[in-house]
Amino acid sequence: MTDPGETPGDGQRSARIDGLHRNAAALLEGFYGTLPPYAQLPFSLVETDFARGAKLNVDLFFQYLRRGVEPSEADTRELVDLAMDRLRDGTPLAEVLERYRLGAAFLWDRLRDSAGADDALLLDASPALLKYITLVSSRIATAAIQLAHDPRWELLERRRGIAEALLAGRDPVEWADDPVIPVADAFLVAVFRLCGSGGGPAAALRHRVEAIPGVFLRLDTGGWTALVPLASGDDGSAALAGLTARLPAHAPGRVPPYWVGVGATSTRAEIPALDGEARVLAELGRCLARREIVCRRTDLHFEYTVAVSDAARPGLAALLAPLDAQPMLAETLETFVDTGFNQLATARQLMVHRNTVTYRLSRVHELTGLDPHRPADAMTLSAARLARRLEAASFAP
Repeated sequence: MTDPGETPGDGQRSARIDGLHRNAAALLEGFYGTLPPYAQLPFSLVETDFARGAKLNVDLFFQYLRRGVEPSEADTRELVDLAMDRLRDGTPLAEVLERYRLGAAFLWDRLRDSAGADDALLLDASPALLKYITLVSSRIATAAIQLAHDPRWELLERRRGIAEALLAGRDPVEWADDPVIPVADAFLVAVFRLCGSGGGPAAALRHRVEAIPGVFLRLDTGGWTALVPLASGDDGSAALAGLTARLPAHAPGRVPPYWVGVGATSTRAEIPALDGEARVLAELGRCLARREIVCRRTDLHFEYTVAVSDAARPGLAALLAPLDAQPMLAETLETFVDTGFNQLATARQLMVHRNTVTYRLSRVHELTGLDPHRPADAMTLSAARLARRLEAASFAP
């Protein structure tokens, strides 16, 4: 049924646009990982900020296509603000604008290739899409020019340059004696690894960390690295306590939405090595779904040793392959390790007789060649179990 004053032809066109809009919205799922620029950014940012921006773009474009009226500056304000956030993260303006071009091309190609796509409508809509992308890009570019003239932007750029220099092992001599941006001699290195959207927008978490006086931040593919200056006499404990106090609480007993690998330096020269260690620790938190947000080397000695054994890790993981077809045996071994190699506790947890556990562990011995009751073999099985979990979770510090 058409609206008053709407011709049947108008109603048909509106229905076709609605169908195309639905197709475009459905194609957004899984869209981000396909484009190279998105693959280089924290997944949580992609899930929150970019997902919101993509939906806004699609909805605004189809609104423009229906009405023929260009979106107002108020309509595009949130899109522009999201783009400015990316610039503040250190993404060049050319990359931000390129994402719009790539995103539009991706969605257009998928719509064209989809079985239900309306070729005539697509042809009719293509000039509107070009005008829309040009309009949004020009507003982003205008906002970027205004941002570049903001004194706070210059300060942010300088702080980002200091972070890059410190993490690369270079002494930021240009700013070493700058009274506006003092550079400490020792830092707490904190690497953040994010886990999807469960913790809310990643930007909100990052802004909490950015508010720490004297901190330097660098964004990377898994999250970001924060360099928190240490006060004289602080071995990192006080800085860590201050950092932890700023982190948002999460529900007890649940897997956190992010993890922080930490390590303290006494000199600037130690920063690159501690950054590498903290990356491993944060990735261990993510891959093992640890209940504790903060990941320290002292708490993860064994796990850290397995994690950094790149050459040995795949071989260790393969040791448990014979149990793939025996999930009951694999579960018994998992529980045996988790209970500290306590056979009675394993039986209680699995609610089976102790003799059943004995039999299953003997079968593990037969299939893997490793006896869970022998200390050396038990250690190897523990390492193999850990290696499997890391490999399955795509461990990548």
